[in-house]
Amino acid sequence: MSRANDKTLPRTTRTTSWKVRLALVLLTGLAVATVFFTNRLLTDRFTETTRNRAELRLVLYSGNLLSELRQNAIVPQLLARDPALISALNSDDYTQSTQRLISFIDEIGAASLTLLDEDGRSVATTDRNSLGESHRGQPYFIDAIRSRDTIFTLRQQDTGRYDFFYSRRIESQGELAGVILVEVDLGKYERAWAGISDAVVVTDSEGAIILSTEPRWRGLSEAEALARQPVTSAVQRAIQVTADWTSLPPDAYVAGEAVMRVEGRVAFRGWRIASFTTYASVREKVNGFLALEIMGFAILLALAFYFLNRKTAVRMALFQRESAELRALNLRLQREIAERVRVQETLAVAEQTLAQSSKLAALGEMSAAVSHELNQPLAAMKTYLAGARLLLSRNRPDEAVSSFQRIDDLIERMGAITRQLKSYARHSGDTFEPVNMGDSLASALAMMEPQLRERRVTIERALPEAPVMVMGDRVRIEQVMINLLRNAMDATQGVPDARIDLVLAAGDDAILTVRDNGDGIKDTENLFEPFFTTKQPGDGVGLGLAISSGIVNDLGGRLTARNAASGGAVFEMRLPILEAEAQAAE
Repeated sequence: MSRANDKTLPRTTRTTSWKVRLALVLLTGLAVATVFFTNRLLTDRFTETTRNRAELRLVLYSGNLLSELRQNAIVPQLLARDPALISALNSDDYTQSTQRLISFIDEIGAASLTLLDEDGRSVATTDRNSLGESHRGQPYFIDAIRSRDTIFTLRQQDTGRYDFFYSRRIESQGELAGVILVEVDLGKYERAWAGISDAVVVTDSEGAIILSTEPRWRGLSEAEALARQPVTSAVQRAIQVTADWTSLPPDAYVAGEAVMRVEGRVAFRGWRIASFTTYASVREKVNGFLALEIMGFAILLALAFYFLNRKTAVRMALFQRESAELRALNLRLQREIAERVRVQETLAVAEQTLAQSSKLAALGEMSAAVSHELNQPLAAMKTYLAGARLLLSRNRPDEAVSSFQRIDDLIERMGAITRQLKSYARHSGDTFEPVNMGDSLASALAMMEPQLRERRVTIERALPEAPVMVMGDRVRIEQVMINLLRNAMDATQGVPDARIDLVLAAGDDAILTVRDNGDGIKDTENLFEPFFTTKQPGDGVGLGLAISSGIVNDLGGRLTARNAASGGAVFEMRLPILEAEAQAAE
């Protein structure tokens, strides 16, 4: 009987050992299959995420480029009409021209500004080293004097770097006086991209690389640039292919490394932008998840071996040592995961910052407000010119000179208005002075007199006997008053017996109330937002109230709007009143 028992024990042990081995093989197979499918799934997901982020970055990059180009495109048109520069070209006196260009450079954001005379010689420039150089044979000079529009030109230097220019001819009395040259600084984007993406290139309509985070690629086509450092041997190529274990094939090879290529379009002269992103971030993320899975299966296997070999002290010690190593690996993996999460959060903050900067690109389009702001002075000038012509025909030159003096004042006012338009994007540095609100209102009404007479609008004024003084800029205050009067006139268009009430009061603040009997305000929430308008297309650009609100805020006041109980709209401009003691000090 004991012999039978002795024979049974080995058979049971062998059976148990066979089942344990099968369980271990199945567990190992499950681990391999899990890691394999997890690898493919996560690789696809993280690769797509990386591609989406690259596409988002390209949209932001192209938006920044387009914003910079559009912002600088309007500069030659404005400077070509600058009276000081035209006068300097006519008189050959350029003593103040360079300083005037330097005063514009910070506000414009261009790389350099250069004034060329009719012979192509640099007579004023923000880069003093190039003063006196001849640009007669340069394309931007030749094309500018042949055209009346703004010309965009590319020029490649000997170092391979590209320069970008906007140029426009300057005319005086219909004749060529010179050329204004604006150099656009796009190199700053190359430097910014180099710190975020692996490689970024911008190509022109002919496929030549004009901007790149890799300086040696400039001037080449994309295919030539990528072929500069190919994999040098078949063995290295084979190793590279096996190393790129991602499920998606590589789009290109840069310096022998597989990269993901994402392309976008820049809405400017057929330009295109492309980025090359390595798969390193994808591998790191997938490896982190795979390491956790492998660690989990390793723990299961370790437990299995522990229970199989718990009677052996040597194997128990070995298992403890392996467990300690696994714990250390777990800690290292946790630290790596925490670091990657921090990097991802930093990237998200950077992307939000780039999105905010693209919104600010809309400020480059504010040059369209020039015609909106200068409409009233131009109409007044037309009236004065007609009156001067009539006076001259009646041989009354002295009175005609008075009209010409008024036209000269209006031209000065127009120049001041164009300077003040910049205040929406940047605060002006002009000094303030005491301003009589009653005198400013009278001046604004005088400028609006032709339109008021043509529209037959009744103006009711209620002014205090004592002067209402504030500290500010008279031109900007009159600009706000003109905008409020113009909006009131537009609101009463088509209304019988149109009427505008003007009430000036002095208390803790100086309050100017403009009330009309129009249809009222339909959307008061977005009324002071830039480019918001309820007018028909072509009748307004939606900048008048936004600029007016910015001016009043700069002066320490507040501009509000509401609907009157009896109908119509009411606008109130509140400014801090200038006390008698402060007036005496002034």
